[in-house]
Order: sequence, then structure tokens, then C-alpha cells
Amino acid sequence: MTEAPNPTDQASATHAGSADTAGRAEPILPDYAFTPAPYTGPSKAEVLAMRQEYLTPALVTMYREPLMIVQGSMQYLFDETGRRYLDGFAGIVSVSVGHCHPRVIEAVRAQNELLQHTTTIYLHPTIAQFGKKLAQTFPAGSGLNVVYFLNSGSEANDMALLMARAFTGNYDVIALRNAYHGGSSATMGLTAHSTWKYNVPHNMGIQHAVLPDRYRGHFGYDDDHAGHKYAEDVLSLIRHGTSGQVAAFIAEPIQGVGGAVELPPGYLAEVYKHVRAAGGLCVSDEVQTGFGRTGDAFWGFENHGVTPDIVTMAKGIGNGAPLAACVTRAEVAKTLTSRVHFNTFGGNPVSCAQGMATLDVLIDDRVQDHAKGVGGRLLDGLRELKRQHRLIGDVRGRGLMVGVELVRNRQSKEPASSEAINILERCKDLGLLIGKGGFHGNVLRIKPPMCISEADVDFMLVVLDRAIGEAER
Repeated sequence: MTEAPNPTDQASATHAGSADTAGRAEPILPDYAFTPAPYTGPSKAEVLAMRQEYLTPALVTMYREPLMIVQGSMQYLFDETGRRYLDGFAGIVSVSVGHCHPRVIEAVRAQNELLQHTTTIYLHPTIAQFGKKLAQTFPAGSGLNVVYFLNSGSEANDMALLMARAFTGNYDVIALRNAYHGGSSATMGLTAHSTWKYNVPHNMGIQHAVLPDRYRGHFGYDDDHAGHKYAEDVLSLIRHGTSGQVAAFIAEPIQGVGGAVELPPGYLAEVYKHVRAAGGLCVSDEVQTGFGRTGDAFWGFENHGVTPDIVTMAKGIGNGAPLAACVTRAEVAKTLTSRVHFNTFGGNPVSCAQGMATLDVLIDDRVQDHAKGVGGRLLDGLRELKRQHRLIGDVRGRGLMVGVELVRNRQSKEPASSEAINILERCKDLGLLIGKGGFHGNVLRIKPPMCISEADVDFMLVVLDRAIGEAER
């Protein structure tokens, strides 16, 4: 892994200079040879006041006392005072190889000096080179080699719906309950959670199948046939809840916003069979699971032994840039040529330069292997914490896409939603930023930049041990 600057390999688990009320020393971040630039802009109070007056009130902040971040370096973020935090959420899983990675920054700087924008009605080398390199990351023989670049995951999933409906001539789409697929009107229809919906038409033609959740669902981790059993609900929807002619089925291999719920073995293979028999295409939403984050494979669908017809991606593709893509087979992509369709900003030279450089780092530095190694260390540590803390009901995920579900009672599985909020707050106080999700908001979402070190993982575990223990008391 290329990390610049490099943290030391030794994590100091405690800080001798301060202690909590129980007399225990506070956790301290691993050493990091980096000095943030002095911040000279408006104060946090001034920024908050401007935001409240001039920006949409729909913008939310994570913490009770809003956090202002003004600089980033690899796996770390810095506030206006220069305080350093370990980023355990990667800008909601947007940063794959690290904040301001030097190779990525240099590629963007060089492109900015040449050309910042031109639409795809003109030729430009970077978009073509990037498309070729991205297509080469898919399994040989999959046929997934035609790329449509866009600006966001919502656009990518919207495009997948358009292509599937145009190609098949069918209209009905099946998604999963508890899924999140975007914030546009069409992708709100795919999203099955009222928190992310408005009272506007967006659900036409979309049905939601039961989420194959082996922790809370009817068929658990101890059922070797859980995947096949959950897939029966999709078959039932095709037969009774749709026209019987399906345009598409869409799912994340591991739900992101939904709380790091990993689809059980055999589920996608069985569902894909049912959907294709009904004339539909299969879409894998890899906005959060793609680019090696699961550790075991570059794409999340590969962990399930299936090949989708369309793959959507965003966030990690550009290491934080507004970049997305929809990848499919040539015959599906050709459907769009029946009308005029292009995206003014999708695939612009600067975004493609950032995406290309990010992909180069991911491949050259074997980031997927690194995610598997440090992710395994993290999961092992979290499972040990589960043995120590009654609040932890489930630890799940792959690589560096991890969820910790909190419950007040392991038998009833009553969601510990308020405790999750308190733990997030305490982690922030101790220097660790993580997220939360799940239907009840009781799942800690841990998805850091994939450049984190073993020392960072050890610090993360110490902080979580402290924060969860305090919540239990």
C-alpha cells in the first residue's frame, strides 16, 4: 500500500495525559507525520449561521455539536482547530484510496491545467482510456465492457432502470426492502424506506421483495438454505405482484445505508434465474461494495458467483469526485441509440482523470488485498468485542464494509437506536468518525478509506470498546 505520509506501525492504545471518569487513559491516534495547514477562514459558528440562512434546511449534520472538517490526508481528517480524526466512514464510503492521495491530486492538477471541461460530443483521450481500464476489471467473458459515465449513484441507477426497461420492453422492477438506491425521484421508488421518500409519485412499476436478513429474518445464519428460501419471495412477486414480465431486479451485494446486511449464499444466483426467466435484467448496485472494498473480490457480485447484466457504481470510483458509471453489455447499451442521449458533465476530463488515477492506485497498490487483511483484523476484533459487550447483537460484513448491530436484548433483538447515537457521539469525542444505518438506525457502519493501517484498526477497536462500554453503563 502506498500511504503518504505514512503512519507508524505501532498504535499507542492509550494516552498518558488524560483519563476518563473510571481512571482509564484516553485512546490516542497512531503517530502520523503530517501537519495540517493553518485554518484562516470563517469560524464554525459563522459557517453554521451562513448554512442555516442560505442553504437548504434539508442538509443535515451528523453530530449534536456539528463538526467542521477543513482538511484531509489519507485516512485522517482535520477540523478547523487542527484536531485529527480517524475517518471510519470515508465520506459515506466515497473515499477509496485516501483523502488527497498524492497520485490522485497530481493527476487532477495536471488535467486542470490543460482542460477542465468539454462535453462528450468531442473526443477526449482520458474518458476512452478510463472506460477501457474500468471494463478490464470485470470478469473475463462477462460481456460487461460498455461504460456510460455519469455524475452520481442516483444517476447511475436511474440509467440502469432506463436501459433495462428500454431493452426488455417490460416495465416492472423488483428491489429489496430496506434498500437505498438514490435520491432522485425514480431511484426513490427503488428505495424502500419512508425516511428517504416524499409524498410524490415515484413508485410506479416497482415492487419490493423481503430483505434476506439472516439476523432479523425468518431464515438465519444457521440455515444453509436461507438464500434459496428468501429467493422464493422474489418468485412470488413475479407471479403475483407484477405483470409477470419484469424489466429488472436490483440489489446491493451488501446493503449500505440498510445496515451492512450481506445477502446470503445462493440468494442472488436463484433470484437472477427467476428474473431472467421472466424476461428481466439483473442489476448489481456496487456504489458501496465495488472497487475491492469487500476484500475477497473487486466487485461485490463476484462473491456470489453471479454475473449481472448491468453494474452501477459511484462514490469510490472517483475517490470523492462527482463521478459514477453504468456498465453493461454491448447489446443492452445499444438500446439508447434509438434516441439522442448524452450527459453534459458525465465523463468530463477532470473527473475522469481523478477516476483513472484512483483506479491506478487501487490496482498498483493491491488495495483489495489490503482491505481483506486489515478488514479481517477489524472483524476479528469486533467479534471479540461482541463477546464482551451485551449491546452488540451482530457483527457482519466483508473486508472494509462492516456493520455492528446494537440491541438492548439479544433474545428480543430490540434495537438500541438511542445508544447508537450516543456511541457515535462518544467515538467522535475520542477521535473516531463512523456512521450509522439500518431500518432502526441501530447499526454502526464502519467503512473507512482502504488505506487504513493495522494501527488504525487497533485504535478503532479501543475507541469502540470504550464507547460501547460507557453506553452499557
